[in-house]
Amino acid sequence: MSPLETIISQICTARGYTKSLLEDLSEADWFRQPQEGVTHLAWQVGHLTAGEYSLTMVRIRGRTGEDAELISDRFLEQFGRGSAPDPDPGKYPPPAEILRVFDGVHEQFLEESKGFSEQLLAEPTDPPHPMFSTKLGAVSFCPLHEMVHAGQIGLLRRLLGRQPLH
Repeated sequence: MSPLETIISQICTARGYTKSLLEDLSEADWFRQPQEGVTHLAWQVGHLTAGEYSLTMVRIRGRTGEDAELISDRFLEQFGRGSAPDPDPGKYPPPAEILRVFDGVHEQFLEESKGFSEQLLAEPTDPPHPMFSTKLGAVSFCPLHEMVHAGQIGLLRRLLGRQPLH
């Protein structure tokens, strides 16, 4: 298995775990904050979407005009790096739309990754990031980022009264 194939497997494993954490949650749960200032599920899932897009596409090939249909600038503003959860659900797309973009970005990455060469992935990433210096590093950071946020989703589940997954 190539390094890229290993990383893709890790990304898919992390995504499967995240999705399992969301399966039994209601739409009403998505915007509940256990207390003021604590995150909510909608932001976590939106942030994972923006993260996967940024790490596996933007840092590899830049943002393209076609990307606006995949993930809007507004979505990136709401959920991207530096954003913060807002307790007002009216400021967000509904959970079904967040999940549509979440799944769409993931599928687009899987499709585009088929064309990633070792030479491309060895190139430095721009802008620089403290956790990686190459495009391969950006892609390999994606499942780590997802598992950090999956942990937060798992904690939210508990704070919302749900049982942990086994």
